[in-house]
Amino acid sequence: MAGIPARARPVRRRRWPRRVLWTLVAVVVVVVGYGAGLYFWADGRLRTTDALGSYAGRPAAGRGSDWLLVGSDSRADLTPEQRKELHVGGDAGRNTDTIMILHHGDSGPYLVSIPRDSYVTIPGHGKNKINAAYALGGPELLTRTVEQATGLRIGHYVEIGFLGLVDVVDSLGGVTLCVPSGGLHDEKSGADFDGGCQHMDGVQSLQYVRARHADPRGDLGRVARQRQLVDAVADEALSASVLIPPWNVIPFLAATLDALTVDRRTGLTELTEMGRELSDPAATTTVPVASEPDLPGVGDVVLWDEDKAGRLFSALREDRAIPTFDGN
Repeated sequence: MAGIPARARPVRRRRWPRRVLWTLVAVVVVVVGYGAGLYFWADGRLRTTDALGSYAGRPAAGRGSDWLLVGSDSRADLTPEQRKELHVGGDAGRNTDTIMILHHGDSGPYLVSIPRDSYVTIPGHGKNKINAAYALGGPELLTRTVEQATGLRIGHYVEIGFLGLVDVVDSLGGVTLCVPSGGLHDEKSGADFDGGCQHMDGVQSLQYVRARHADPRGDLGRVARQRQLVDAVADEALSASVLIPPWNVIPFLAATLDALTVDRRTGLTELTEMGRELSDPAATTTVPVASEPDLPGVGDVVLWDEDKAGRLFSALREDRAIPTFDGN
């Protein structure tokens, strides 16, 4: 009839085919399940140790968080063939080849090397090189020694050995390290590198960071190369080519988890955060050194510049920008 509008035709909503919907659901379930399964598999493989003990006079917690990163030079788990390949000799001692503090908070992150020959007080054992603390009392005494020497409260502890470092670098397919002009040739560590940036596998990386006899800066040059390797490993580990494909991330995670020992409070979430901080530190430095005398019965030691070291540790404790010092 005239004047009566025609009945509006209903608008049909376009529906996705049921097969497409179920495919999307399946993909989401697989991705979520893969991520969750990978997380719980990895978290359950972490090896832990007692490293953070309570004691009278322990420094109060500062602002931000401080990690103690340790490279053990123990040869106990190495075969004679591996010791020869890695150029690490047959010393049966349990010392620490690398000691670093990673600080992060509102300021930083900062990565600070502690020379292993630093002459400090080891609680209950008098004065000695700081790396002797590990041999005398394991991770817990080393952590306490670092806390007492620096005034910083350590919140997390991570340790890796020679072979573990080699396996982690190899699981990444190697890393790129830039050798200073003039090269680095050290018969004792096995390092034999010309100057320039070059790709190194696990064994070569270990040789590079352990060299000190051919370096005019000795142990101070070595700690700088150790920070260089840490930065290179963190950058490569957090790259999309490693994290996304399961055929890359799973071997890397397996090698890393087999290589690391952490304190009992540290889990995969904290380690992931540590990796992000290591990949882009705001600054890296070494505890300022005053002199390197030869002490009777002890050998060559490193004496800190107490004033500069005090300013560095105060900045870390208060989560402020760290001072810069020449030569570090």
